[in-house]
Amino acid sequence: MKITDIKQQVKRAGRYSIYIDEKYSFSLSENELMIQGLRIGQEFDSEGFDEIQATAIEDKAYMRALDLIMRRQRSRWELQTYLKRKGNDDNTIDKILSRLSKRGYVDDHKFAEAWVSNRRLLKSVSKRRLKQELQQKKISDSIISQVLADDEADEVSVLRDLIAKKRSQTRYQDKEKLMAYLMRQGFGYGDVKDALSYEDES
Repeated sequence: MKITDIKQQVKRAGRYSIYIDEKYSFSLSENELMIQGLRIGQEFDSEGFDEIQATAIEDKAYMRALDLIMRRQRSRWELQTYLKRKGNDDNTIDKILSRLSKRGYVDDHKFAEAWVSNRRLLKSVSKRRLKQELQQKKISDSIISQVLADDEADEVSVLRDLIAKKRSQTRYQDKEKLMAYLMRQGFGYGDVKDALSYEDES
C-alpha cells in the first residue's frame, strides 16, 4: 500500500485527504499530517496502515471536539456524549478528553464558573436553578458547591429584580401566576412570599 496523493480539502482548509493506491483513504489535520510526516510515495504494510487509520479516526474526532468547544465551552460529559454519538469507542474518547484536558480545553470547574457568570449576565436566576442546570451537565457536586459559594450575587436582590421585570408584563399582574413562575425558576416559597410582601410595602 502506497500513498499516491495528498490533497488539501476545499471545504476545510486545515485538513488533507490522503490517497492510498489512487483511492481516497482517510484525512488528517495539517498538524497531525506534519507529526506523522506522511509523504507521497510512502508505503505501508497492513499493520502500519491500521495504525495510521486509527490515528486518522482519533484526529478527526479530536478536531470535531475542538470545533465544538470553540463555539461554546463544554462540560466533560457534554463532550463525552457528543463523541459517543459520533460513533467513537470509549478508548478513543478517553484519549481525546485526556488531550483536551492537558491543553486546558476541558475543565469542569472553569466551565461551571463560566456558566454561572453567563447566566447572571443574561437573566435573573436563582442559585437553586443554577445548581439544577449544572447537575444536568453532570458537573460534580463538589465543584457546584464551590462555584455557587463563590458567586457574589445576592439572592434577595436577584429575586426582587426579577419580580420588577415580570410585573411589567400583563400576564404577571396576577400574584398567584407570578409566584408560580418564580418558584419554577428555583426560588423558595418563603423567599418569594417575602419578596412579594416587600414589593407591596414599597
